[in-house]
Amino acid sequence: MGSIFCKFLKATIVASVFLILIGCNYSSQSAVNAVAKEPTKRAAWLAYWDLDAGEKDLEKIGDKLNKLSYFGAYFDKNDCLFIPKELSDKRMELKKKKEKYETYLTFVNDKQNLDGSVVVKDIEVLRRLFLDETSMEKHIDEIIALTLQGGYDGIEIDYEKIWKDEKVGQSFLKFTDKLYEAALKNNLKLRLVLEPSAPFSSAEFSKGPEYVVMLYNLYGLHSAPGPKANKEFIQKMLKRMEALPGEKTVAFSTGGCLWGDNGEKRFLTEVEAKTLAVTYGVETKRDEESQCVVFEYKDMGVTYQVWYADVKTLNYWIAIAKEQGENSISLWRFGGNVDINKIL
Repeated sequence: MGSIFCKFLKATIVASVFLILIGCNYSSQSAVNAVAKEPTKRAAWLAYWDLDAGEKDLEKIGDKLNKLSYFGAYFDKNDCLFIPKELSDKRMELKKKKEKYETYLTFVNDKQNLDGSVVVKDIEVLRRLFLDETSMEKHIDEIIALTLQGGYDGIEIDYEKIWKDEKVGQSFLKFTDKLYEAALKNNLKLRLVLEPSAPFSSAEFSKGPEYVVMLYNLYGLHSAPGPKANKEFIQKMLKRMEALPGEKTVAFSTGGCLWGDNGEKRFLTEVEAKTLAVTYGVETKRDEESQCVVFEYKDMGVTYQVWYADVKTLNYWIAIAKEQGENSISLWRFGGNVDINKIL
């Protein structure tokens, strides 16, 4: 009798634990599903070198947009920030249209040389600006002044390659803390753009700014042919992003890249990629893991391979993010997109 009772008790305990685990899993899954059903928060970049095409995409997407970043301010030969005139002019033009979205001015660590050429993602200029308290404060004051002057709602910092030097990386954290305090005092918001390689868990990122993580460049000018992102990469990055505090956003890239067997590599917009496929009369296929469009063509004895994202690709990537509870999406960038109005 005692043996039967013990068996019954064990069975009851096992059943109870099983039900509890199911309940916990159901609650967790329900929370994820609830977030996935929430409206997508959309942001995008408008680049100074493609303003006309970018504005066309802006008009297409209409009221779906929540934030627009003007890309961007960078450094002149004297380490002073400046905004390309065409971008400032476009800002003034669009401002008159009574924007229904938040606006941000993006600052990048590109550096203009004495001969007019530009060094992209230059960490040497950051070393100089982060050298001491005085130079850092001066840099922050300059950022605040330019942002207020343009009537933007917030600041966006896109300083890249900083974690290739630990000292620069740690100085960047100190800089962003000070910048966030200064932004608050001036009623400005702050977005920080981070590369996929940034040390999310080991670096002490502060709560307060919005963190925008680049979920692209899985393949690109640095690699052999392939997609800018795929399901495995996106899921892995979303898991790593859990270490970041506060508001988070994932950034996906429109367009794609071309690789020639002669070593040529360059980025393409969706329109440019589609034009190539039509011009050379080649068939396209869709990669299953990334949902990117892929094709090859030959020209002057050179074989080219193209991978690019269309709206179906972008919506697939966005759906993966939303399934894992991330509804805030940024698109790099406006310009040369066919059906951007159909974005999720």
